[in-house]
Amino acid sequence: MSELLTLAIDQGTHATRAAAYDGHGRMVAHARRPVSLQRSGRTEAEQSPVEILGSLQAVMQELLAHPDVAAAGICSAGLATQRSSVLAWERDTGRALSPVLSWLDTRAAQSLQRLEQHSSEIKQRTGLPLSAHYGAGKLQWLLQKDATVAAAQGSGRLVIGPLASYLLHHLLTGHTNTIDHANAARTLLWNLHDRDWDDWLPGLFGIPREVLPGCRPILADYGVTRSGSIPVMAVNGDQTAALYAQGMPAPHTIRVNIGTGAFVLSPTGGDCRPHPKLLAGLSRSSDHTADYFIEGTINGAGAAVLWIADKYNLPAWQTCLPEWLGAITDPPVFLNTIGDLGSPWWRAGPEPAFPDATTTPDAAHAMVAVIESIVFLIEANIQLLRELDPGLDRIRVGGGLSQADGLCRKLASLSGLVVERPAEAEATARGIAWLAAGCPADWDNPEAVDRFEPHTDAGLGERYTRFLEALETGR
Repeated sequence: MSELLTLAIDQGTHATRAAAYDGHGRMVAHARRPVSLQRSGRTEAEQSPVEILGSLQAVMQELLAHPDVAAAGICSAGLATQRSSVLAWERDTGRALSPVLSWLDTRAAQSLQRLEQHSSEIKQRTGLPLSAHYGAGKLQWLLQKDATVAAAQGSGRLVIGPLASYLLHHLLTGHTNTIDHANAARTLLWNLHDRDWDDWLPGLFGIPREVLPGCRPILADYGVTRSGSIPVMAVNGDQTAALYAQGMPAPHTIRVNIGTGAFVLSPTGGDCRPHPKLLAGLSRSSDHTADYFIEGTINGAGAAVLWIADKYNLPAWQTCLPEWLGAITDPPVFLNTIGDLGSPWWRAGPEPAFPDATTTPDAAHAMVAVIESIVFLIEANIQLLRELDPGLDRIRVGGGLSQADGLCRKLASLSGLVVERPAEAEATARGIAWLAAGCPADWDNPEAVDRFEPHTDAGLGERYTRFLEALETGR
């Protein structure tokens, strides 16, 4: 192998991955390390910044030592991270001063209620609703509740911001404190139109602008890595990077990535107008251009599956799931409010429950009900996106749960749209690699190996209607 490779780093909620791609977009080598998530009650979700950083360093070391990678060499790298996860660290040393407050963390929900009168203006500036899932409330909480963070602020040593910025500080030479547009955009502090920290929002949330990292476009020369001296040429959020897994997004196609959460994205080109019920964001930017998208967010996807697996003590649920999805045609309705309701509701919702069940469902029926609830939440967002683009004719899926054929069949039948599942499972890694490689036009664009056609399923439609009613009434 003689051609230089592109390195992709994908830091997600439950794992950190690294992959190397050749000049045709083919994966040459990959490495993975799991990372843990600590939940405390319904609102608090934390991760260890030391563990995450260690996992990143480990996958890079493993990949760079791979014989094919070592023989070819790497010309550029890209970093994609979980969005809306934040922490505090020391400006010069990069020492973490707090845990990572996960995107799943909503501990600041009550304190944000006092800002409800500004929610319309916040949405107009950021494209996001006022929600504790995003960074500002968590950063405010750290400044007000964490004595270590407050002390660092008082002595001028503090930086707070998205996880991506902390990782860049350690990944690059020069102790850089910088952040890309996509991850900055998930803080409620970043202006979607000006593409920089807003001139009003940091003060509204009580966050000094001087403690925030500097903003850079998604496509930029971020510097070189400490290990291997590799130029980092793109930094993005995980879901937005996944939009580019097959190069430029295809027209009239929705991208649905189903991992810990599920994210439904529809590119809008240069149109950054906020949507009343969905999110607006930025997926690709340079010094002079920007591409935007509209997004629906489902918090309880893989998180809901793990929740029900824990309740029923199902360590081998992945082995059983295909059979259950094929055999069970009459599951109960599951009120999926795991992690609170995302779009288009944006509220906590009632407690998770099986509102129609007269007896406790068995494990198989409960798991299939959870899978259907994920499909229902996705469909509620797709219906809104179809209003924006009546020509939508395809759903392209990715993420761990998309490997469940039964889920894809249900999504096709309920939406009435063809569901395609590309051969490349690591959508985020391939997307950030394509961006870091300079958005080449000649990368191979592998066809979807699995295609799911919609079929009439009256029972599924009836359960969807009942599901929506239950979300509104709580019963």
